[in-house]
Amino acid sequence: MSQPDVQTLVAEIRKRLESAGVADPLIDARLLIGGVIGFSLTDFVLNGTRPVTDDEAAQIETMVTRREKGEPVHRILGHREFYGLDLLLSPGTLEPRPDTEVLVDALLPQLRRIIAHKGHARILDMGIGTGAICLALLHECPQASGVGSDIAADAMNTARKNAERHGLQDRFETIESNWFAHISGRFDIIVSNPPYIRSEVIEKLDRDVRDFDPIAALDGGKDGLLPYRAIAEKAADFLNDSGVIGLEIGYDQKADVTAIFAAQGYVCVEAIKDYGGNDRALIFCK
Repeated sequence: MSQPDVQTLVAEIRKRLESAGVADPLIDARLLIGGVIGFSLTDFVLNGTRPVTDDEAAQIETMVTRREKGEPVHRILGHREFYGLDLLLSPGTLEPRPDTEVLVDALLPQLRRIIAHKGHARILDMGIGTGAICLALLHECPQASGVGSDIAADAMNTARKNAERHGLQDRFETIESNWFAHISGRFDIIVSNPPYIRSEVIEKLDRDVRDFDPIAALDGGKDGLLPYRAIAEKAADFLNDSGVIGLEIGYDQKADVTAIFAAQGYVCVEAIKDYGGNDRALIFCK
């Protein structure tokens, strides 16, 4: 039996993923195949007649079966790009989403302002996950250093690996902490993409989120606002006078989160929408 070529395999897998209800079957087919054979998207156009070996086909088949069962494509691949950084994923981390990049965009001018004034800056990223937000900021600003906190040892381990992966380990450390419990010192930027989904909504989420993202990184309590209260109540003890707080929020939480921080003496200096036009991030200062 002759070996299939790449373009034939793409067509077959696309049909299977489409039948399984996958939203972007062609993109996912190319990502899974490319992850095994080392193809870029351009290679699929230029080298579609390349034969796929039996060993490659077996690896691809295993991955496609997982995707048919709902596992997100980047979890299968084990990594995902965020703000130009290729980040490793693990069971204890959220998969970084492109919409979170708008929070990095909003914080960079603040970070550069602080560095221009002081010569350096310290960042605290609470609920570090893969390290996406903090590491993106450190990568863009060599004069910054960062601390990433989390309650999940797996997440902190993954964040450290990602720091090493991009040569940022000398400016990054992790601390196991439930919000500010084990944090010391002061910071110029405090940032978090906290759990903000209401507990009752978790079971209604899409299966790729509900079944594969860590629940602890999703569940924000009964009203989805518990983490914001925890941050707002204690942040003043850890934030430098000219510092800012940057937060990702749910699409319908702008007014509630702004009110929580206003009650603690903070002003919202910027509200940012994501690529879909939904409220996504808020920047606060005293």
